[in-house]
Amino acid sequence: MSAQLAALATRLRPMAVADVAEVLALERQVYSMPWTEGNFIDSLAAGYEALVLRPVPAGRDPKPQLLGYMLAMKGVDEMHLLNLSVAPEQQGRGLARLMLDALCGICREQACPQLWLEVRVGNQRAREVYRRYGFSETGLRRAYYPVQQGPREDAVLMSLAVAP
Repeated sequence: MSAQLAALATRLRPMAVADVAEVLALERQVYSMPWTEGNFIDSLAAGYEALVLRPVPAGRDPKPQLLGYMLAMKGVDEMHLLNLSVAPEQQGRGLARLMLDALCGICREQACPQLWLEVRVGNQRAREVYRRYGFSETGLRRAYYPVQQGPREDAVLMSLAVAP
C-alpha cells in the first residue's frame, strides 16, 4: 500500500495517557530493550510531541487497533525524534513515512529546520527507512544503547534538513 493510500485509511492524533498501555504493549513487541511506562508518561508530562496512528474508525469501533506511534522533543532550532514504531504486521505499508511527514510538518510549524535521531547500528531496516526518507548518517554514539547481555550497542546519529 502506498503512503498516500495509507494516509487515507489512517489518522494521527496526539498521544494521551489513556493510550500508554497499548503503546507500551506495542513497544514491547518491537524492541528488545523497550521504553518503560514511566518513560512514556514522563514524555507526555514534559510536553513532547507524541502521536498515535490508528485506522480511521469504522462502524462502532471507538478505538481501532494501534498501528504505530512517535515521540519527539523540541530543542533550540531543532527537533529530536526519540521513538518511532510501527506494529510488526503493519510494517512495509508506508506508515513510518506517514509519521515522518507529520513530524516534518510539526518541525516547519515550530521553526525547527533540523531533525535528528539515533538508531541502533544493527537496526539495518530502520536505517534504510530513514536513508530513503532523506536522512544522512552524520556520526556515531559509542555504547549508546543498552542490551540484555554484553557490551552496549553503538548508535548511528542521523539528521535531516527540513525545508521550510
